[in-house]
Amino acid sequence: MVSTTVDEMAATDTGRLGELYLRHADDAVRLAYLLTGERALAEDLVQDAFVRLAGRLAHLRDPGAFEAYLRRTVVNLANSHFRRRKVERAYLERTRGTIGPDGAQLSGRSFEDREVLWQALMRLSARQRAALVLRYVDDLSVAAVARAIGRTVHATESLLARARDSFRNAYATGSR
Repeated sequence: MVSTTVDEMAATDTGRLGELYLRHADDAVRLAYLLTGERALAEDLVQDAFVRLAGRLAHLRDPGAFEAYLRRTVVNLANSHFRRRKVERAYLERTRGTIGPDGAQLSGRSFEDREVLWQALMRLSARQRAALVLRYVDDLSVAAVARAIGRTVHATESLLARARDSFRNAYATGSR
């Protein structure tokens, strides 16, 4: 009985995957292109499909079924791509005109008001701005903000208090 090492098995699987790639990649890219209409996206989807299938090569009972698995994976990845794009578009439609330069939700405010808010935020130090955005835009706890900026909870509470004061002052002077 011949024993094979893990390295030999990996080399065999890598060679097998390379062989399958050479044999099926062009057809898979053509399919993905016809589904998406974008060459670069089609190539990305095919690469993702091969990566997903690479781990399953050892479990493939019928090597002739690889093409069907690859085709199904490409179709699923294309569908997932379009589903994500649809969700992104719906989100952008809902929030059209309500996202500020910093990515924060600013609905219900006039353009001038948003600009004053943005300018007030930009007058803060980078550390104060990061703390405020993490705390009030990303809605993190003070402890989570402290971990994110590498400070103690007490120091972060002090930083947030100073940042709020500075922001209020900057906003008050900017809105006059």
